[in-house]
Amino acid sequence: MHVTVITVDRDGTSHFADREIDLVARAYAPPAPPLEVSDPVPAARGMFFRMPPGWFGDWHPSPRHQYFVQTTGLLEVQVGDGEVRRLGPGTVVLLEDTHGPGHTTRVVGPDAVCGVFLHLPDE
Repeated sequence: MHVTVITVDRDGTSHFADREIDLVARAYAPPAPPLEVSDPVPAARGMFFRMPPGWFGDWHPSPRHQYFVQTTGLLEVQVGDGEVRRLGPGTVVLLEDTHGPGHTTRVVGPDAVCGVFLHLPDE
């Protein structure tokens, strides 16, 4: 499974990276047939969110180490090195840029962006 990562270097500049999470067929919910799942990810809590059409978050770091799972809408995200990516439904982003200027986030198109933030435990 593909995960986009927004990471930060020693100078505080954010960058995109791409990672794969291994999935293995397991009997997760018997008697349903096996499905492909990852190893468990420790989580502290989760929050549902909605960003209305036209919403723009100027330069900001992630408030915590977290996963962002997008279910609707279209986002445009820019990181500190200048790269811009468009993210759509089904996108999973691991936000690691908890310091430095961070990234910008813009809802593009006519639909709200909805999803879930999955907060990871403090390390």
